Amino acid sequence: MQALRALFRIDYGQRLFLLATIPLVLAMAGVAMVVTNQARVLAEEEIRVLEQELLEAKRQELRNYIAIARTAINPVYGRAGPNDAAAKLRVTQILSALIYGREGYFFVFDYDGTNLVAPRQTELIQRNWAGLTDPSGTPIVDELIARARSGAGYHEFEWTRPSSGEPGRMIAYVIGLQDWQWAIGTGVFIDDVLASVAAARATTEARLDRTFLWISAVTLLALLAVFATGLALTQRERRVADTKLKALTQRVLDTQEEERGRVARELHDSISQLLVGIRYALELARRRVDNGDARASANIERGIDGLNEAIHEVRRISRDLRPGQLDDLGLGPAIQSLAEEFSTRTGIETDVKTVVFRNRLDKDAKIALYRIAQEALTNIERHAEAGKVKLELFGHKRGATLRVSDNGCGMEDASAVAPGLGLRNMAERMEQLDGTLRVLSSDSGTQIEATVPLSHILPPDPDERVAAPEDIRRKSA
Repeated sequence: MQALRALFRIDYGQRLFLLATIPLVLAMAGVAMVVTNQARVLAEEEIRVLEQELLEAKRQELRNYIAIARTAINPVYGRAGPNDAAAKLRVTQILSALIYGREGYFFVFDYDGTNLVAPRQTELIQRNWAGLTDPSGTPIVDELIARARSGAGYHEFEWTRPSSGEPGRMIAYVIGLQDWQWAIGTGVFIDDVLASVAAARATTEARLDRTFLWISAVTLLALLAVFATGLALTQRERRVADTKLKALTQRVLDTQEEERGRVARELHDSISQLLVGIRYALELARRRVDNGDARASANIERGIDGLNEAIHEVRRISRDLRPGQLDDLGLGPAIQSLAEEFSTRTGIETDVKTVVFRNRLDKDAKIALYRIAQEALTNIERHAEAGKVKLELFGHKRGATLRVSDNGCGMEDASAVAPGLGLRNMAERMEQLDGTLRVLSSDSGTQIEATVPLSHILPPDPDERVAAPEDIRRKSA
């Protein structure tokens, strides 16, 4: 059982193969559906055109027959009056004699539905066929009379073949002799047309089936090609991915250790020494209180001062780890405070310029831009030997940009982003936000520009009140 499970267990490479083949199969299925549908539409259009052409040939044939019959009866009909019984008899005799082919003949109905001429189906003569329908329920005589009353027209229906007695599909053409209230017409069977159309449709379906088989074969070959290339690339890509993962893991560990070391140094160098001084001051104050020495109050004051300083250091370390101003006031005031502390600590002249824009940065973008500003100032303090730093934060149509410039000595290789851990962290933060990081450096200084896209800009709150000028200066970017 375990061996069977191992056989069907899907590993990482097989998952990649499935992820690669599923879109391919879906795409090929879509192509097959589109091609088949388009081919069927075109084929149906061709069949429709073929059917129309064949039917039009039949209609032209019927018009020619009626023209012949009209020419034959015009000498009699043209001179006769509406109630000329002799002329009517002569016309019926002429039309009864006009037969053609194996099944062709002319029929005559008066407008009441009585048949007057049917040479190949004499059982119809002198009988009223008003209301006659074919097996499918299509009216025959009434519709023929209606077309004759309107002048002329075609009608299609089921009718019995005179030669064999078998049913067939007929198309008839009738004209009206309005003076006599007669409907004269003839018809031809179109079973040959229907057979031709059915044969064309069958041929089309067979062609579509072959096309679908060809597409399926191409899809199978493509899947085999994907499988072969995936099999060839999986091992190499896995090794590369493992190498990158190890490097990333090591970089994360290095960053964590560096941050832990920095926090440990801060605690040891500042908080720990302050607390030791406070303890000594309080112990000395306790001894002097026990001895009734009036100088105990001075030691207590020094202890209180030490506690205040320790509280200040704790707040500073906490602010470095996660500035409260970033959450409470926004990015602009947080960067302003960061720059002021940097200038106070290093003595480097710092100029901060923020331009208020209506849209707001989301949480991830604010954190990323703040950390980039923090890392840039740290690099300037350690390496740049600069006398002046300028920070600019502004919004634009593409998103928001933070620009940090200094007049220091520059970097040796600014073209390779991430020569050190700091710049590498900046680049990775921007990559996570789909943003861009540009580093320009020369002997006259370095400029770091980080841009987050418009997708990280939130729309303004419609309920937000209009800010006063003093509020705008404090408003977060």
